[in-house]
This record gives sequence, structure tokens and C-alpha cells, in this order.
Amino acid sequence: MDSTARIFELRDLLNTLNHQYYVLNAPTVSDQEFDMLMKELEALEAQHPELDDPLSPTRRVGSDLTDSFEQFEHVYPMLSLANTYTIAEVDDFVSRAKSALPGDEVVIVGEMKFDGTSIALTYEHGRLVRAVTRGDGTRGDVVTENVKTIRSIPLTLPQGSGYPEVFEIRGEIVLPWKAFNRLNAEREQAGEALFANPRNAASGTLKMKDPTIVATRGLDAYFYYLLGPQLPADNHFDNMQAARRWGFKVSDAMTLLKTINEVDAYINHWDTARRELPVATDGLVFKVNSLRQQLNLGFTAKSPRWAIAYKFQAERAATPLRFVSFEVGRTGIITPVANLDPVLLSGTIVKRASLHNQDIMEQLDIRHGDTLYVEKGGEIIPKITGVDLALRPEGTTPVEFVSHCPSCGTPLVRVEGEAAWSCPNKYGCKPQICGRIEHFVGRRMMDIDGIGEEMAQALCDRGLVENVADLYTLTADQVKSLYLKGDKIAERILAGIEASKTRGYDRLLYALSIPYVGETGAKKIARASGSLRRLMQLSEAELMAIEDVGPNIARAIIEYFADPRNQAVVDRLESYGVVMETDTEANAPVSDSLTGKSIVISGTFAHHSRDEYKAMIEQHGGKNVSSISKKTDMVLAGENMGPAKLEKATNLGIPIIDEDTFLSMLNPGQ
Repeated sequence: MDSTARIFELRDLLNTLNHQYYVLNAPTVSDQEFDMLMKELEALEAQHPELDDPLSPTRRVGSDLTDSFEQFEHVYPMLSLANTYTIAEVDDFVSRAKSALPGDEVVIVGEMKFDGTSIALTYEHGRLVRAVTRGDGTRGDVVTENVKTIRSIPLTLPQGSGYPEVFEIRGEIVLPWKAFNRLNAEREQAGEALFANPRNAASGTLKMKDPTIVATRGLDAYFYYLLGPQLPADNHFDNMQAARRWGFKVSDAMTLLKTINEVDAYINHWDTARRELPVATDGLVFKVNSLRQQLNLGFTAKSPRWAIAYKFQAERAATPLRFVSFEVGRTGIITPVANLDPVLLSGTIVKRASLHNQDIMEQLDIRHGDTLYVEKGGEIIPKITGVDLALRPEGTTPVEFVSHCPSCGTPLVRVEGEAAWSCPNKYGCKPQICGRIEHFVGRRMMDIDGIGEEMAQALCDRGLVENVADLYTLTADQVKSLYLKGDKIAERILAGIEASKTRGYDRLLYALSIPYVGETGAKKIARASGSLRRLMQLSEAELMAIEDVGPNIARAIIEYFADPRNQAVVDRLESYGVVMETDTEANAPVSDSLTGKSIVISGTFAHHSRDEYKAMIEQHGGKNVSSISKKTDMVLAGENMGPAKLEKATNLGIPIIDEDTFLSMLNPGQ
């Protein structure tokens, strides 16, 4: 056999042996035999550099060429799952799915929720071409070189196994308990800080700049979802079994569940059995199996309606209260925080927990010297759930809520209709000023690279930035004055500030810290108003005509832009070239074929999801309405249309059209 043929033979053999060892846990050769084959391949590849392949098994140890991460926009957004914490809530999810799909058999897939860091891998022609982290759900960091070092991830797929030409597979990068304990033992011996839990260690490792170090950490990966235009099956479970045959590590816990009783039994089993797994888990995930049913159930703004996460019961511990501090948020809200004796919960050390507001603090009857119950499960923020009265000292007095701002001393005011107290000194209270700066530069807002919490605080403390517009007048010398060696940092920050000017109107609106205007609301308001200047001119009634804008949001927007200081900030941002209007070309109507038409959608569809049809109606000038009335112009009906809507539409003589007819209305020439 010539050298070329032997190289390809060894690569195939070593990939197979890697899969047997790291995925199947069933090695067929000794470590020594494996090492000898690897050395033979290394020697042959050195003799034949023209046959170099970045996906060769010899490259698993990584390369030290990577020094930064580029970003990549996800082809399919990586949304988060809605969380539940009781079996009853999971049962409600299953019941809702069945009710939304009348006449269909709804099968649920149960699977483990591994506690690591999410990853999306793209394969083309059986070869790994890209690995991207979740990031903000829309864009993530490209960590391909680091992922190549994880031996349970196939770099190339076996020929003839039936994989599509192009597909994406999603999973969780984890650090097994065994590797986690070994890593912390090494760090302790070296006098380095220990990782709090395997999730943090996995996430930190995946973002290291040197893949050769990543290769030594022992990361692993489990995969849970397949995407692409030509999948092997029309259901999730069979797709993942196909992925298993292609060489991906798919959990054996993945199970088909046909009844609510089976779902409940699955939860009860894994609530205990999970403790025997080699990796950390923080819950279970339940998905509707049929891809067609997934399409028809669609998505909310943040998560799919066809999947839900169940978090295992939170751990609880009792620990002494040291003191209660009162902290000022960027909108002026005062939050009481319990500062505790450190306690280990769900793999992390908890020292602080929010008490939320005065009412909750008084309901819990928090007193000086108390021992408090604190809970933390999975991703849940630590929370105080009660007081151990048996340990309460005699003669204790309640902790009193402050009457003045702990930062600037301004008398607090009660937020109308809420339990919160607020500092009204919005433009003279340093925590509020710094909080707004920190929010503005955040990743989902203006995403200014190089400015985080510490940097924002430093800019405020030095008086370099007093409002968000000041960011755009920062000089390199000012930034460098905060660091001994700040040339590269200054370049990075100034480049990030310049790039932020084109983030878009919706992100700017969210970044301005207008009370009650969150990320989703900002997108809807931006789409409806078109520009920040027009938004500033809208009346309360006009604002409340925008979807999901109520009186509180409308008044907050009007009050915000009525303040001359905020008007001045807007003027300055505009003068610096910050984009303050929607992309009219991208948001222009596709046609006017549905102008003036009020349309109700009912049933399930084959070609597009309900959300996609709603978007099409708006793009072609129509209006989505939820209920049928005399003003309804037509009903877009899929399979299993609700009988009540069918009867009402028939009685009122409203046209009922199927999706093929609807699509032909949008594209009459096709």
C-alpha cells in the first residue's frame, strides 16, 4: 500500500477508534495501540505536506494560531426555552400542544438538559466547517478550532451513512465531573482560583484563545437537535437517531412519550437517576416530535411553543444573614439585597440574594441576626424563601427599608401602582448614570466591544462619561488614561463605538433605558414608528395603538422625551451619525395585495407556520385579527380549523380560503 492510501486508511481507522472510545465508551484497542497508529499517521503526514487536512485526527491537539474570535450570524436563531418548575406546568404544556393541534396525535420527546454551553455545528459534505456559540441568539462566536479538539465530536462523517449535504446540529459542550474534579485539583495545586461548577469551566474553556490548552481539558459534547433543508426524517426523534448513526453523541435518555402519565413518570425517574450521570444536568427538555407540528405551533418572541424546559427542584440551605444592603438600579429602583454567610448551592457559592422590594422584605419578616433559607436551582437567581425561626435570637428588630437614596441621599418616592421605591434624581445619582451607560453598551443593545461593567464604572468615576452621548466623544488618550498599557484597548473601544452607530433604531431605543421599554417592545415600537424623531412626536393615544404598548409604557416614553436633557442626548447622537430610523428598504411592504383586509388565521398549515403567515399578511398590507366579526374580510384556514370559528365564519358569510389559495393571492403571476 502506498503512503497516500495508508494516510487515508489511518484517518478513517482513527476516527472510528475515537468514536468507539469517546462516544460509545467501548474501546476495541489498547491505548498503546492507538498511540502507535497516531504516530504512524503523524510521520506519514509530515512526509506528505501536500495531503494536509485540518480535520485529520492528528489535529485534535489543536493549534496555537487562534488569537481572537470572529462572529457569525446564525442561519437559524438560537432561542432560549421557556422554563417550568413543576410537573403540573409540564402537563399544561403537553395539554396546550394537544389542544392547538386538534385531530393530531401529539408525541413528546423527553431528553436531558445538560448543564454546559450551547453550540451549533455546521457540516458540509460530511465535514465540519463551522462551530458557533449561542451568543445573543442571533450571532455567536466562531470557536471551530477549539471544538475540533473535542474528541467526541466527529470532524468528518463516515461515507455512505446517509447524511445531508448541508446540515446544522446543535448540542451542549460539557465538562464531565471526572474532568472537572481533575482540573480543579490541578488548579488548587498550582494556587489558582477554582472553577465554581462544570458549566462555568466548560464555557470558559471553550472561549480560550489557545486550542492546545482546550485539548487538555477533557471537554465532551451531547447533541439534541438537527436542522437543515433536507433532513432524513419528518420528526425530531428519528433525526437524532440518524445523527447517532453518523457518529454524534446522543443521550440514551432521549425517549418517546405518548401520554401525560408517561411524561410524569419520565420526570420522576430522572429526578433521581440523573445523579448517576457522568455530567452535570439541570433539568429535562420536552419537545413535540413532529416537525410539521413544530412548524404549526411556531414561536414566541423568545422561545419555541413546541418545546419546554423542566428545571429540577431547587436546592435549599439555611445560612446567617450578615446585613441587608440597598442598591440603586439604572432606572432608580431601590433593591434590598441580603448579604449572607457563603453557602454552596447547585455547584456555586452564594453570598448575596435579592429581597426584591419592601413588601416582600416585610412579608418574610427579615430581622437583624436572622438565619435565612436561600434557594438556587440550575439557572435560577438565588432567592430568599423564608426565615429559620428556630434560630432567631431573642429581642431582634426588623430590618427597615431606607427612606433616602443610599447613594445620593435624595428622598425616595413610591412608584405608582407598584411595590417599588425609586430615587427620582435620575441625572445626579451616580449608580443610575453608570447603570444606563453599562446598559447602553451591552451586547443586545449597542454592543460596544471593550466596554463592560468595570470599564463603564471607570468612565463614570473619572467623569469622562456623564450620559450615553459622551461615549461618542471619547478620545484615545482619555481611554488610555485608565490603563498603564492602553493602546490596543483604546483602539478596540473606539472601533466598537464607531461600529455601534449602525446597530439599528430598535437596538438604540432599547439601549436608551426608557422605563418599561424592553427588547421585544423596542422592536415593535421601532417598527411601528419608523424613526426616533417620529416617536418623539407621537401622542399617548398614538403610542397605545402600537401592539403591546399600554398606558405605563406610553407615558414613560412621553415623559422621557419631554425632558430637555434627553432631547439634548438625542440631538447629539444624531449629530454623531447614530442610526435613528428603520431601514425603509428592508421594512418596505412587499405588495398592497391585502391592503385594508382584516384576516383571521385558524388551523394548522403545511407550507409555513402561523407566525410566518402573520408576517406575510402585514408585509402585503393586511391586518391580523384574532377573532371573527362582521369586519373580518377572510379566514386563512389550515387543517383542523376550530369548529366555533368555522361556524361563525359560515354564518357571517366570510370567505374561508386555504393556504395554497392565499399564497396565490400574494403572487398572482406564479
